Amino acid sequence: MNTANLPHRTRRTGRAIVAVTAAAALAVGAVAFGAWSRTDGAGPGAGAGSESALTDRLQDLVDAGYPAALASVTDAHGDHVDVAVGEGDIESGDTARADGEVRIASNTKMYVATIVLQLVEEGVVALDEPIETYLPGLVAGEGIAGTDITVRQLLQHRSGLPEYADQVAADAFGVQDVYIAPRDMLDVALEKPAVFVPGERWEYSNTNYLTLGLLIERMTERPLYEQVDERIVKPLGLQHTYLPVPGERELRGEHPLGYHLGDDGELRDITTMDPSFAWSAGAIVASPNDLNAFMQALLNGELLSDAGLAEMQTTVPAGDELWPEATYGLGLQSYPLSCGGVAWGHGGDIPGTQTRNAVGPDGTAVTVAVTALPWAVVDMTDEEKLLEQYRIVVDVLDETLCD
Repeated sequence: MNTANLPHRTRRTGRAIVAVTAAAALAVGAVAFGAWSRTDGAGPGAGAGSESALTDRLQDLVDAGYPAALASVTDAHGDHVDVAVGEGDIESGDTARADGEVRIASNTKMYVATIVLQLVEEGVVALDEPIETYLPGLVAGEGIAGTDITVRQLLQHRSGLPEYADQVAADAFGVQDVYIAPRDMLDVALEKPAVFVPGERWEYSNTNYLTLGLLIERMTERPLYEQVDERIVKPLGLQHTYLPVPGERELRGEHPLGYHLGDDGELRDITTMDPSFAWSAGAIVASPNDLNAFMQALLNGELLSDAGLAEMQTTVPAGDELWPEATYGLGLQSYPLSCGGVAWGHGGDIPGTQTRNAVGPDGTAVTVAVTALPWAVVDMTDEEKLLEQYRIVVDVLDETLCD
């Protein structure tokens, strides 16, 4: 999903990518990370820092088929530029509004990981303690034992837990108005055997963060949406960030419509949906500027101690043949930039929205969002075209950070 998504594969076909994104923007592993390559040959500082240059980049995304593109650039001092291009509503032709709310999918994992690490700092949870300690008897199945899987392994996608989202959210319109309880989704995953022995390797699975959501609720004895609000949203003064409450389907603030491919081959509005299938793996809503503010606060040490942030930024290789240098920490990804240096962020895909975002070496944060997934606007059977449709969004992020 980069909202709850599917497992990362060593080799991912177009349909595998589709399955992942269909899981609700839970940034499916590989598609969400990577060494970014620019395609226009422009060098760092080639006018890209201006609003007009950013607008031109977003227009390129709209010209490539995305209904609308939004971006927010926030410098290290908090000054920001918000831009939107394209149609926020295809039917009416209304233009997209800058800094509108979008479903940020698997970016949710950064927020959930932050809360877990806060609980670690409070002495409530230990990173290297088995999940069985906190959720006794819950994580069990064929080759799966909660006594063998640590909290750290869940945060870093090294648990071997099988994916739930490929089944639960494979039909985006079919689950659009369906509420699915977290425990029911976990049961779907645990019907499958373990993918590998815990700690053996890295492989993206939204089930890890579904389990971490349950951990947070068990240890705080409060709902996850409240913990997101009390621990992150209110302290940072975010105005357009929230985890929808159970049953909530409408976006609360101004927003562009998100579109998904219908059975008739036409784009259909999928903005209003029950995001329960994504929950702690990818259901948070935010505006691009709010997402920038969160990432900057996290990396500036406003939400975690230096030790906690260091744990979060301790990574393992998480690349593939497309992005061999990508790494994954505890809910946080690192990517090498084309102009040098490393950026930190995540990314997310959910029916109706693709988001790419990170903070560069100089503290500048950039979020780019488009209002459809790649395979909603290009032929999903053309793997190269599909991957290119992902790359062009990542290129905008890279180019802007390199300015």
